[in-house]
Amino acid sequence: MSQLVLAVESVSKRYVTYRSTFERALSWFNFPIQLKSEFLAVKDVSLRMNAGESIAIIGMNGAGKSTLLKMIAGTIRPTSGTIWCSGRINALLELGLGFNPEFTGRQNIYMSLGLMGLSVNEIDNKIDEIAGFAEIGDFLDQPLRVLSSGMQARVAFAAATAVRPDILIVDEVLSVGDSYFQHKSFARIREFKDQGTSIIFVTHGMGDVRALCDRVILLEGGKVLREGLPDEVVDFYNALIAEKQDVKLTIEQRREKNGWLITRSGTFDATVASLTLLDRATQEPLETVEVGQQLTLRLVARVTSALPRLVLGYMLRDRTGHLLWGTNTFHTQQIAERLDSGSTVEYDLNFVCSLGPGSYSFTPALVSSDTHLKDCFEWVDNALVFDVVNTKHQTFVGTTWLQGTFEVKCKTESEVNSTEKDTSQSHRMLTENRG
Repeated sequence: MSQLVLAVESVSKRYVTYRSTFERALSWFNFPIQLKSEFLAVKDVSLRMNAGESIAIIGMNGAGKSTLLKMIAGTIRPTSGTIWCSGRINALLELGLGFNPEFTGRQNIYMSLGLMGLSVNEIDNKIDEIAGFAEIGDFLDQPLRVLSSGMQARVAFAAATAVRPDILIVDEVLSVGDSYFQHKSFARIREFKDQGTSIIFVTHGMGDVRALCDRVILLEGGKVLREGLPDEVVDFYNALIAEKQDVKLTIEQRREKNGWLITRSGTFDATVASLTLLDRATQEPLETVEVGQQLTLRLVARVTSALPRLVLGYMLRDRTGHLLWGTNTFHTQQIAERLDSGSTVEYDLNFVCSLGPGSYSFTPALVSSDTHLKDCFEWVDNALVFDVVNTKHQTFVGTTWLQGTFEVKCKTESEVNSTEKDTSQSHRMLTENRG
């Protein structure tokens, strides 16, 4: 049985504005007063979390994500409800918060870890490891104010993750620093997860959510709008973003027997009548394809309302939901125009299967431009699922098949010595000529 490490029960957070300082003081003694304004940032939210579990909290700006994290971390108190947790909590909410710009990076590390409860001896034992992770060299002993923002982020993240916590709260901090350090930071968080740390993760990067999290909570207006598996909630959230742009848009979800989730959304002014994967030579429909096979993906779109423009877009994903490829007929300058109601458009996408063995899906979108946020006629996540097998090529791993070949050349010791001698003579002659 999994151990419960966090319980949030009916938590709300209300921010109020008083008409005067005197009325604020009266409120401390429970005198009835009229507020100037009030705002409920989080409304009756409950969640439970077990040891080793990773939860993502997603939602649009202003949904209440950061407020909820701050209450769990203990930096602000809830207006109502209770929060219980066990073990050490480490919150990466604002990297470098509380750092003194006049102190060196090393001094700030000692101060930060001291506030976390570590003794000087414990910090002494960890300082080399922290410095090695930050990778800023001698700049660690320079005042923080002379360091670039990227260097400061490295120091702050290295210090904040120097001790593995029982619960780690991460709020959009993986977007700081250069690409190399972002990958390094993500790897450390994944390492914590593998070691049993429970993680609460807030980000707008849905790829990170799919890769790291076991469960996703979608907040809307401070309330829990949806909770479930990553693919279910992320696909619903993507459709919800489009719905904000078009009140006529509807969202439907169902999970197929093979485990793939189908999320369908749109106004349905144009719909996918059929979507088929074919062998290009025989035109036979396929569910399993060979690495290197010549294929045709055929989609027939039916127009239900007269449309000035119609664009087809595709996304190709692997089993974990990672986006492998995508484009649309807007970018290829093949826009269908002036379509009458009842007409159809047939699209053939010809390609070579350059995928590795595994299960993949195509997501089609019928829109009017390069985005689904303006006119989303129909979007169907994982509309076509197929498997890839390798029976004709050498063994390889990964999601991509490269048509690469090795060239192997062996040399005897005498041939190696002869080559080195010729190279040395050529270098000497070149030096003499320059002289």
